[in-house]
Amino acid sequence: MSKKGWSIIIVTVLLIGVILYSAMTGSLKVNLSQLVTGLWTGTDEQVNVVKDLRLPRIIVAVMAGAALAVAGVLLQAVMKNPLADAGVIGISSGAALISLIAVTIFPALYFWMPFFSFVGGALACLMVYGFSWKSGLHPIRLILIGVAVNAIFSGLGQSFNYRGSYAVTSINQVTTSTLSMKKWVDVEVIVTYGGMGLILAMLVFSWCNFLSLQDKTAKNLGFNVTRARLLISVVAVLLAATATAIAGVIAFIGLLVPHCARYLVGSDHKWLIPFSALGGGLLLLLADTLGRTMLAPNEIPASIIMAVIGGPFLIFLIRKADRTYGH
Repeated sequence: MSKKGWSIIIVTVLLIGVILYSAMTGSLKVNLSQLVTGLWTGTDEQVNVVKDLRLPRIIVAVMAGAALAVAGVLLQAVMKNPLADAGVIGISSGAALISLIAVTIFPALYFWMPFFSFVGGALACLMVYGFSWKSGLHPIRLILIGVAVNAIFSGLGQSFNYRGSYAVTSINQVTTSTLSMKKWVDVEVIVTYGGMGLILAMLVFSWCNFLSLQDKTAKNLGFNVTRARLLISVVAVLLAATATAIAGVIAFIGLLVPHCARYLVGSDHKWLIPFSALGGGLLLLLADTLGRTMLAPNEIPASIIMAVIGGPFLIFLIRKADRTYGH
């Protein structure tokens, strides 16, 4: 079997293993046979608690990680830059800010948060493209503008947290990015919209491969570069906004996972997208499980663990990024 096939199998096995470990470990411990029997019969009270409190958290972590990783892959293909990530260029913070404002003003629209997040993410994406355009899109300019847009939206979002209102406190999960107290309704939302985004991402893998060519070359082959960039960006924003609406702002997954994925399965997006989805789910669930168990009963948010891991990795990537992505 090829290296790609083995990589897919290994990351799938690891993901299943971490899911089982996460379900069995915590303040309430159950063994594997007890977990399987309890889920099947529904008569074990301990397993019922795990089912209601821990399983939604696990599914949300896996789906959010997959969505953020694939969003990173798509944004890097569109921008031809390995440093592009929804958390770095402001899409996640834009999604968080607009959903926070909307739900603060109209608390009854809480369940419309994914829509408001999409609007905020799209606004941030448009700002990055708009301010970066100067006789074309330069990879470094895109990232620098993205960092600035991210700082603007993050600062505005944090200002909401100092007003002390109950409404803001109750929906502060968008900016604190804690995965605790997730419910099955959250699972339904992220599986529906996140699953839709992942399917769409797989459908546009060939477009992503075309975008790795020079624009002039792709156009000579009859490929509509502008339309492809726009549609792929929409899918990336859908994935990042859905993850942000349910799991909060979590940076660096879209940087770490695609970079490792390219090393293991290559740059063909037919393999890169599904592998990144599996790897992103594994990474975020692992971060959340570590944060939940390391200092139990206290918790460290997964976003903090990702920042500790992702910061040094970003420095490493920037030092290595001495050429344009796709060349």
